[in-house]
Amino acid sequence: MITGRRMAAVDQNAAALGVTQKQLMESSGHAVARAVERLLEDERASHREGDRIDSDARDSSDPPRVCLVAGRGNNGGDAFVAARFLEGYDVTTVLVGRADAIGTRIARENWAALEAADHDLREIRDSRDASLPACDLVVDAMLGTGITGDLREPAASMAAEINAADAPVLSVDVPSGFDADDGDHATNGVEADHVVTFHDAKPGLEALSASLEVADIGIPAAAARFVGPGDCRLARPEARTGRGFVIGGGPYTGAPALAALAALRTGMELSFVAAPSTVAGEIASYSQDLIVQPYDGDVLTPEAVPNLVETAERYDDVVILGPGLGTADTTIEAVRAFLESYTGPAVVDADALGIVPNVDTDATLVCTPNTRELEGMGGPATDDPAAVADEIEAFARDLGHVVLVKGATDVITDGETTRLNRTGTPGMAVGGTGDLLAGITAGLLEHNVPLEAAAVGAYVNGRAGESVAADTHAGLLATDLLEAIPPALWGDDDE
Repeated sequence: MITGRRMAAVDQNAAALGVTQKQLMESSGHAVARAVERLLEDERASHREGDRIDSDARDSSDPPRVCLVAGRGNNGGDAFVAARFLEGYDVTTVLVGRADAIGTRIARENWAALEAADHDLREIRDSRDASLPACDLVVDAMLGTGITGDLREPAASMAAEINAADAPVLSVDVPSGFDADDGDHATNGVEADHVVTFHDAKPGLEALSASLEVADIGIPAAAARFVGPGDCRLARPEARTGRGFVIGGGPYTGAPALAALAALRTGMELSFVAAPSTVAGEIASYSQDLIVQPYDGDVLTPEAVPNLVETAERYDDVVILGPGLGTADTTIEAVRAFLESYTGPAVVDADALGIVPNVDTDATLVCTPNTRELEGMGGPATDDPAAVADEIEAFARDLGHVVLVKGATDVITDGETTRLNRTGTPGMAVGGTGDLLAGITAGLLEHNVPLEAAAVGAYVNGRAGESVAADTHAGLLATDLLEAIPPALWGDDDE
């Protein structure tokens, strides 16, 4: 099954793969027309068997009458296409709204095609015009997924007309006014007898008594498997909020700074770095945008952990644990102590990864190993994560956390669902890009479930690298990517 939210992302991903929205609308409209034909054939067979008396005594040789009730969005566009495939029927297409207000280009094109072919078209511009012609089947294509709540006029009056009609009702994708994700139905929504939905069943449709058909409209499996612009659109923060809290530094100072700056570039309001006092000043010198909080010592030790946990949980921080920490025994023990105590969200990277399989934690973790670190955690040994995606999925399932394995093709999995990411460039093998990925993922984890945050984090990091590589080729630096993160996440070039 697929939610309406995910379906929108898959549609956009399909377009990025070359299967355009126009192609999908053509396939959807064809599927609607075929469903209409089957239902009317069943009706005719029922009449022949004497199960039903034709109430208006129409001549049996007359073509069946179909009324397509369409909205101004792509759901209505599906009906416009269907009308072209129903040439052998007596078809009336009723637009709920004004034709000059049809909301998408492809829907407008398909309405124009009906006008040019002299189809029977009608516009319902306000509730006073709401009416249906006599028909043998009504197709409800007013509102699709993503539209919830009670219907407004003139759709409300048209829904009442549809419900009162002496004809079966076929809804396109979902009945108008129906929430496909949770099964809630508008009090004045359409009561469908049949539903033809696309690509996959929607969770809420199980609550209907209507018959359900799932039509394959040619969306490639890759649109759901590979992370794409649709996923990115869904994951974008709608407001600047959240605090990143990097626990890193000691032997290395650039890594925590890069992670913290990437979190800011991804939309976090503040970004803190907790670091040993011996290197805190050096980390702060990388950027005035960083807030550095020193603790005693030259590496992370268990003595610092209680204050770090208390700070992170008091402010509902998203923690980034690991960049630049090093592998001193006391540091590894401190990582263990932190994870045993912390209960919030965290991205775990670099030297902190090895402890994760051996610690019980209530924290919500996204682990971001490269292939060497994955093997060190007990995962499969590989130079090509995509080739062993099933094994990585099984490893994540046993681990109980989301795993993002960095490679030429990234593998992102929660042990149940696995996504692949193909963005990036060979030049990103330079040091520091993994720290950026940790920061980007943390910024997205503030607003999204872990699997989505990790998947889109990999996509955005790779997109930023691609945009920089166009200018710098093999000479790119991790710092070059920082300014490319916002366009990669919010840019319009992923439409």
